[in-house]
Amino acid sequence: MALIHSILMGAVAGMRAMTPLAAVTNAARSGNLPADNGAPRLLANKLASAGMLALAGGELVGDKMKTAPDRIVPAGMVARVATGMIAGAALAPHRQRKLGALLGAGAAVGMAYVTFNLRMRAIARYGQSSTGAVEDAIAVGSAALITQWAAGGAKPRGRRG
Repeated sequence: MALIHSILMGAVAGMRAMTPLAAVTNAARSGNLPADNGAPRLLANKLASAGMLALAGGELVGDKMKTAPDRIVPAGMVARVATGMIAGAALAPHRQRKLGALLGAGAAVGMAYVTFNLRMRAIARYGQSSTGAVEDAIAVGSAALITQWAAGGAKPRGRRG
């Protein structure tokens, strides 16, 4: 069960490449990662956190532009794999960080294709900006909840104990 956070954050990377890193660096900087996490110390650096937040914000803005490349182009997939790996490793227990990285990367690839297909259908019906805003809210909200859950602060609904 401990690796579910790595998988879920990898899925977020499939939607927005920079959001997982922004969420994980913010959690690391504020001391809200699980105690036995596999996060490198660099993630807790204030400058790294600010940089990741800036990149994530830029991605959220850029996604609404007509010239924005598809998320499944090679450069986009490389970014998603990389951020899925880093965030997956950071949220995994220290002894399982390699597996967390692999699961995060795999989830990022799979979710990139799923969300690309869904987004293209939604754009045809509702337009680029509105569908992008909805996807932004899902990605940012999910990343925040995942890091909070990983730190033990929130439990998924429907679970008791």
